[in-house]
Amino acid sequence: MRILGIDPGSRITGYGIIDESAGKLQFVACGVIRTTPDYPFSHRVNEIFDGINEVIHIHEPVVAAVEDLFLAANPRSALKLGQARGAAVVAATQNGLATHDYSPRTVKQAVAGYGQAEKEQVQHMVKVLLALSGSPSSDAADALAVAICHANQFQIITSS
Repeated sequence: MRILGIDPGSRITGYGIIDESAGKLQFVACGVIRTTPDYPFSHRVNEIFDGINEVIHIHEPVVAAVEDLFLAANPRSALKLGQARGAAVVAATQNGLATHDYSPRTVKQAVAGYGQAEKEQVQHMVKVLLALSGSPSSDAADALAVAICHANQFQIITSS
């Protein structure tokens, strides 16, 4: 099963693609979609939508896993993050992908064994779990962690 993990952000949206088969995880690709800071926010939301569409068309995942919103201190930032997340979810669903949401705590628990793990711990564990030769950027690592979290949840469901 090919899984697309998405770590939404209004400036940088991370994506990660893994294959899961019989409990084994294999790295496929990862990267980030950087929006153009000088553009109006509505255009940047569209850049996220277009970027996720492109990733889906290139790598052909069968399911998407998206990190859910966390509580932000700044309501304006939370609204922007929600819009970025919405663009990613719509891109996935319009391409026929079932979309699953995971809280940041659940994702960290799945890859690092601790729901309050630091970004560096998540990045390191993604590198270890996928046997990568180098560390992906923190946004791409977070997206890969979301995909790994979904693979773990899928294994629990199918083995029950």
